[in-house]
Amino acid sequence: MARWRAEYWPASESTMLPRRERKSGPFQSYLPDPLGDRALRVDPVLGELAADAERAVRAVSSQPGVTGLQGLSRFLLRSEAIASSLIEGVAPGAQQVALAELAQVEGLKGFSEQARLVANNITVLRDAAGRLAQADHVRMPDIDALHRALLPEEKHHGIRRVQNWIGRSSYHPLDAVFVPPPPDLVAPMIDDLVRYMNGSVHAPLIQAALVHAQFETIHPFTDGNGRVGRALIHTVLTRRGLTSSSVLPISLVLATLAEEYIAGLTHYRYDGPSGSEAAHEGVSAWLRVFLEAALVAAEQARLVSAEVLALTQEWDARVRAHRQEKGLRGVPRADSVSARLLARLPEAPVVTLATVQRILDVSDVAARAGLEELTDAGVLTRRKLGGQTAGFLAREVFDLIGHAERQLASTRFDTRISSPDRPVPAPPQS
Repeated sequence: MARWRAEYWPASESTMLPRRERKSGPFQSYLPDPLGDRALRVDPVLGELAADAERAVRAVSSQPGVTGLQGLSRFLLRSEAIASSLIEGVAPGAQQVALAELAQVEGLKGFSEQARLVANNITVLRDAAGRLAQADHVRMPDIDALHRALLPEEKHHGIRRVQNWIGRSSYHPLDAVFVPPPPDLVAPMIDDLVRYMNGSVHAPLIQAALVHAQFETIHPFTDGNGRVGRALIHTVLTRRGLTSSSVLPISLVLATLAEEYIAGLTHYRYDGPSGSEAAHEGVSAWLRVFLEAALVAAEQARLVSAEVLALTQEWDARVRAHRQEKGLRGVPRADSVSARLLARLPEAPVVTLATVQRILDVSDVAARAGLEELTDAGVLTRRKLGGQTAGFLAREVFDLIGHAERQLASTRFDTRISSPDRPVPAPPQS
């Protein structure tokens, strides 16, 4: 039975702390019901919302005629990587991060340490979550490995051995907003969580919602629980086949709807048996927040998808017009470097000669000819990178990414109605 448990915090004897922080007194920690045998009643209205959200997500994931959406998703992860990093100063834009990612592969120099850190976080987040999604069975060591990958500098990896809490003082939980279970109960609770993750009792979005809320409630690590908990959403959705990669920006929507998100998690932490009315109302309130966020995320992903498609069609028209001006057939051959590179630009919007040779497996001469044609057609812009290396940028892709980030940071998901609610890239100068 889920309950709040009375605990007592002894005063610190350290003379290094201010007197006001050397407090002792009672507090309450929360012990959630296990997920594995929890009674869950989904009323018809909530069930319909879940079905609508799942249809919307599947429609985006299977939308025909759009290339590069999976590649674009890693740029949407850029906001997650920045929010999840202890990076001070001005957050690097998508273009800077993409250049830093390319520098990781091709050994280029001259990019900011901020951009390099964000690029590394994106790579780690994508790769670590991907391995977890492909595992036959998720185990606690897998989640621990995800935590280690996301927080390589963290001093305390593994399940916490101390009491932690959320909010107020850094030295005692007496005034905390929320206190998760004591450390001796964390391991069996995580074992229950991973058993639930490996099953399919509930629909994918409901399972993802419950996994995320339960993980954040257990708070098994001393730091980085938010990062891992958000990654687990994508892990569940990918394992269940709802998304083929992390293209659903649901964690960004939840970050924008911060008040609703916190209220939903608070409702989730009910007091009483799992079959009680309090449990039903609490879990339903959280599921409603999560499912509505999934609907918004699917709609925003659909809009990004449509913009990608429109942009690729505009590129095709430019290349066709350019070729006709030169007396060539309007449409390049499907197996030509130009055609193949056009299809890859949404996921690789900054390339070098070496990049094209590597990703398309073509010669230096063929890669150079393709890059020159797309540059002359106005699809790519040439820019000198570190040293004497020439880079080629599809700047409109970065404009599209910035626009999507600004929309996702608006509480109305429309910057014409409400301004972004968190730091985002400035709109491009006209």
